[in-house]
Amino acid sequence: MGILSDTQIREHVGIKPFEENVKRPGQISFGVSSYGYDVRVGTLFKIFTNVSPTGGQAIVDPKKFTDDLFVTVDTAATGKDHVIIPPNSFALCETVEEIDVPRDTLAVCVGKSTYARCGIIVNVTPLEPEWRGKVTIEISNTTPLPAKIYANEGIAQMLFLRGDAVCEKSYADKAGKYQDQSGLTLPKVD
Repeated sequence: MGILSDTQIREHVGIKPFEENVKRPGQISFGVSSYGYDVRVGTLFKIFTNVSPTGGQAIVDPKKFTDDLFVTVDTAATGKDHVIIPPNSFALCETVEEIDVPRDTLAVCVGKSTYARCGIIVNVTPLEPEWRGKVTIEISNTTPLPAKIYANEGIAQMLFLRGDAVCEKSYADKAGKYQDQSGLTLPKVD
């Protein structure tokens, strides 16, 4: 198994819109890099709140995760270029890019050092072979202070690993529950 280079990513992986990684003064970098692709965070965020709409104790249950545990913020609608994640909280967001992973490839996501050095951690589960869509990203603010996240700028890097052989069954073959998601998607259990 080998990692794809910038040339191979351009030729092999479907990424729309595709951007070159060039200097953009005052912005957190995005676009293709030597051995990865830095994705951008979009404008829609769901910021976690521990306040239950029913007045009781809020409980996080992955089998019954509901939208009412979040405050939705769309920076495009507010005219701001960022959102604030409260201390020791997290937000869900979507990438600007849509990604189409080839059948012989697995994508792994890692956070960008600019945010990591501020105590802001990014998590995305691997994108399996033939997964398609906009990626839902979880951003955790591990600090005791509010954290600023900039919309339409780099948030994480995708690394593309090509297998020595094509998989027997891809994410598309399994009709995965997050296939072709068009944006920010909450957890679901089939």
